[in-house]
Amino acid sequence: MQRSVEIVEVGPRDGLQNESLAVSTADKLALIERALGYGVRRIEVASFVNPRRVPQMADAEAVAAALPDRDDVTWIGLVLNERGAERALATRIDQLGAVCVATDTFAQRNQGQTSAESVEVAIRIADLARTAGRTAQTTIASAFGCPFEGEVDPDRIIAMAVALAEGGMVEVALADTIGVAVPAQVSALVARVKAAIAPLPVRVHLHDTRNTGIANVWAAVEAGAATIDTALGGLGGCPFAPGAAGNVATEDAIYLLDRSGITTGLDLAGASAASLWLSDIMGKSLPGRLARTGGFPIAA
Repeated sequence: MQRSVEIVEVGPRDGLQNESLAVSTADKLALIERALGYGVRRIEVASFVNPRRVPQMADAEAVAAALPDRDDVTWIGLVLNERGAERALATRIDQLGAVCVATDTFAQRNQGQTSAESVEVAIRIADLARTAGRTAQTTIASAFGCPFEGEVDPDRIIAMAVALAEGGMVEVALADTIGVAVPAQVSALVARVKAAIAPLPVRVHLHDTRNTGIANVWAAVEAGAATIDTALGGLGGCPFAPGAAGNVATEDAIYLLDRSGITTGLDLAGASAASLWLSDIMGKSLPGRLARTGGFPIAA
């Protein structure tokens, strides 16, 4: 098993997109600054989507325009179609994050297209990114289960991942969009996708709806996932997936991996402090545990 794992902070996008509280552009930028402070070097800062459907992301261009000039950081913008890609490429975004959907029903509700069409669109997004001198990666949503069709055939996910790898992606992510996965399932699918698209890296995006998120992180790492998406405080959810709860909390994942001898390069104390700050911004207690309990050993 690898001895280091990259963590992508998705709090500014996935963490906030399903919240009823309207978070200001200034507070989003403050969240990004705090993520930089606890060591994150790859951050999903916004989604370039229809603001009528996802009003929390209406200021995507304003957020991107105010990002600090950092050569050591990759700024990610999530896009669902070519229009969104063009918007993102007109900003300082370094990498486009396209989204495919594993089932037709969810793909129609989320993006107005079939599953196969979502793969074709993602590949066209990758072409746009390359032309603009940027990179693109893709997340396969509902890879472990669909809110409308139920179980998803792993062979379908493998075929999608191979098509995306051949289509020019720099990375393929598997998303447990509604938090139904269990560790054995995560381990098996990550291992199969990793073998199918090698040497392209596999990332995982895990929701904690059924309290299996942190266990699934470990299963993914053991199976060879190179990168884990997390959200500060465990915020998150999908507006188009009924029952989708928050992401694995960044601070919880840091604790799990660091205590297990897997290097993340992130600072647990800094992430925990940032989580408490975010709790104040959101006006509520957040799902993450470590900010409330503290790490171990406990400092004297």
